[in-house]
Amino acid sequence: MANNLNESSSSSSISFSDFPEDVQLCILSFLGPTEIASFACTSKQFGSLCSNDGKLWFTLCDRRWGSKTLITKWGEGKIPYKVLYNTLHEWENLIGFWRRSGPGSAVISSPSLVFFEWGTSFISAFRVSPVQSQSEICDYQVKKVPFLKMGISEEGQIVNLLDPDGRADLNLDLNFGDGNQLNDLIPVNVCFMGKTHFVLEENVFGRNSSPVHVSGEDCGFGGEDGIGIGVGSGSPPDLLMLEIYQHLANRTSPGSDRSRRQRRKEKGRMARRRWEPQHFVKIVNCSPTELRPLQGLWKGICADMSLAFYLVAYDDIGGIACRRLGDPPERFSSYAPVFWTSNATFMESPFPLEEESLYGSRIHLQPVQPHNENHEQFPMSDIEGANHIQQFHLSENEVVNRILLINASYDLVIPDLAAAPINPRSAEGRIWQYRDGTFGFGFVRDNFVIDMKNIVCDGCIIDAVNLSVD
Repeated sequence: MANNLNESSSSSSISFSDFPEDVQLCILSFLGPTEIASFACTSKQFGSLCSNDGKLWFTLCDRRWGSKTLITKWGEGKIPYKVLYNTLHEWENLIGFWRRSGPGSAVISSPSLVFFEWGTSFISAFRVSPVQSQSEICDYQVKKVPFLKMGISEEGQIVNLLDPDGRADLNLDLNFGDGNQLNDLIPVNVCFMGKTHFVLEENVFGRNSSPVHVSGEDCGFGGEDGIGIGVGSGSPPDLLMLEIYQHLANRTSPGSDRSRRQRRKEKGRMARRRWEPQHFVKIVNCSPTELRPLQGLWKGICADMSLAFYLVAYDDIGGIACRRLGDPPERFSSYAPVFWTSNATFMESPFPLEEESLYGSRIHLQPVQPHNENHEQFPMSDIEGANHIQQFHLSENEVVNRILLINASYDLVIPDLAAAPINPRSAEGRIWQYRDGTFGFGFVRDNFVIDMKNIVCDGCIIDAVNLSVD
């Protein structure tokens, strides 16, 4: 009986080799590149199976990104899918919002906020900024202007084209069939410095970057820490070594004719540069969560009735800080948050009468509805006008659920800039969280509330308007 059971169990066991090749490839498509590389080392047969580019690596690409982009359109369908997988694996981290780090470029206006999204056979980046209406009627619309397009040519070249003016149509052929259409675009290199930081610099050596190479590292992140230039996205290594050599040669032989020619050539190349290197940092948490209901990117109407962007972030010790994105005119204002608090504990209802009075007597800075043609602009000190605007705009979903105490840090962080002594009471503020999850904030010294709306929902920009710079 035991022998019969052993014979039955051994005959019923099936090895991986017994499956048809299509089944084997389907199973392997659920693995990652590291696991596939390890499996390919087990036998010559499996090594040949794992190198099946048209089936295995296409399935890997299609399973991961097929719902976001057209896999067969990348590189006109003429590049290996293993190469495409390595490239998209790195570029996938670009999707989302990035903010500029440091001052803007003196050569070309540099965007303070950039949004990357998938295209049919490329990745596009857009300048994102508030729509500044010329009329008195302001709105929550967000402007998207073409900024950068990243793709792969059919020769396997990484192609990154920057649109400095936002006028060109970035849905152009990446193979440069008609060079006249691309004269206004700037070839750039996207140099990754980890997963949340990249440098955008002009490619002064030509339009096409270096070919995409398949390295032994896992998908080109340059090691476990994720720090490296990446797959064909940064400066080509041979060009980097050439620059190092030229720099050392100039130092060792400053008086030679060759070094002078090199310096003149370098000066001419720098004079022709149209884009200065700019650093961008990823906004990882751009939407609120249940545990962090205030975090993310928000938009709100300011006291001058213009639309502004705000970034609210939680720190590791439970504090909250809000900074305004863009290029504010005030000195040091880009370094100091709009408001902050070290205690994120909300005040629940029922609220004291003092808090109800503090909220109820304030103007809600929200756009006037376009259909109300006979609207009036009320002065900030007009209580009757304040009550009219508040009652006109406050919806049922904006009933206050919770209150949070905050501080106005412009006075607290940079007290020397204040013309008069600071009253601690005037530096206090409130966040009023509404029933629909949005919130408004204001300070005791003011008589208005800035109501905040979400910029992004489910990875898409809300109220986006695709425009070009005139």
